[in-house]
Amino acid sequence: QVQLVESGGGLVQPGGSLRLSCAASGSIFGLNRMGWYRQAPGKERELVTFITDGGYTHYTDSVKGRFTISMDNAKNTVNLEMDSLKPEDTAVYYCYWWGRGMDYWGKGTLVTVSS
Repeated sequence: QVQLVESGGGLVQPGGSLRLSCAASGSIFGLNRMGWYRQAPGKERELVTFITDGGYTHYTDSVKGRFTISMDNAKNTVNLEMDSLKPEDTAVYYCYWWGRGMDYWGKGTLVTVSS
């Protein structure tokens, strides 16, 4: 089992920044990738970004150039730096961990972008 705990959500004005963190614990060997999905009200959950064990990163088009994902050297924490936030970034952000053919999810953290 892998446990994931997210932190860093909140309310921010358009154009502002937030940093999300996700700490993984438990049986974290065999990591393939960690990343973030989000789900806006009335919409399906969508992939935002991920980073692989080897450091490869992927971003959905709508956040390219604004969001940056990083992983610590111990490979048990990922951070998501979100800049130039827009109202359409409002969503619950879920951390996920994938490895050994299994995926695990955090409970989510709410990000609200509003003036």
